[in-house]
Amino acid sequence: MKPTHASFDPEAVPVQLAATVLLVDDRPDLHVLCLRRRAGSNFVGGMTVFPGGGVDEHDAHADYADVTYGRDDADACARLEIPDASAYWVAVVRETLEEVGVLLACDAQGRPCSPDAGARHRHAVDHGERMLLDVLREESLLLDAGAIHDVGRWITPVGPPRRYDTRFFIASLPADQVAIEDSVEAVHAEWRRPADALAEWHAGGLVMLPPTVAWLQVLATFPTAAELVALARTACGPGVSPRVVGDDRGSFRVLFPGQVGYEETDARDALAWVYDVFVAAAGGQRSLEA
Repeated sequence: MKPTHASFDPEAVPVQLAATVLLVDDRPDLHVLCLRRRAGSNFVGGMTVFPGGGVDEHDAHADYADVTYGRDDADACARLEIPDASAYWVAVVRETLEEVGVLLACDAQGRPCSPDAGARHRHAVDHGERMLLDVLREESLLLDAGAIHDVGRWITPVGPPRRYDTRFFIASLPADQVAIEDSVEAVHAEWRRPADALAEWHAGGLVMLPPTVAWLQVLATFPTAAELVALARTACGPGVSPRVVGDDRGSFRVLFPGQVGYEETDARDALAWVYDVFVAAAGGQRSLEA
């Protein structure tokens, strides 16, 4: 059964469930994997995004419980406070394999899979010829859910023709794996310092949606991926809502509570939140200003 969310107006544009992963690595400081979507794509064409996509019905297949390491369904459901929550972790692994060829899987002892395991099966999974479940069984691997940490959520505001209820996750790039774009949905994959990506966005060189900007602002406050992932591993608690305000370029700014302009009357609630712990960690000695 596909996970559900029952709080939306049935008369509005249907809200599709989605999962996005912030794949990070120390190179030697924190870098995050950014993709540029194909210009002709039906959704966010030409934009810079993180790997991810819709949660498919088969992502909730009950047999995934037998091939998952580090997190069971009860833990996943408790964290997201919805039924069938493990499907989001499956979607993260599947989409990451399909879009960039990285397989977030391990053996029964928790050791990362071989670097070429994903490459052998990427095409078949991407084209629907095989389920990720079958690949894991054939390779005697487990979906490494314990290394994938839920850190936030973004709901597309009312208005756009497509709306998504997207859960965001953070994971480290497994040792010796290489991310390569699929050249179908994503035409370019690049490891970037969050601050550099934000600077290019401000200069008009990148096109991004508010949640991408918001997460880059958060990531830019962490010097290393190791520190970010350590915090993500223990993240919990209520969320805070970023707000979106227009700027004099006809673009927007994403503001967090406490930042100048957050309480302005024209600030628009983007129906979004990230975990308190990230905003708190970015305070004091850190700054969320882009």
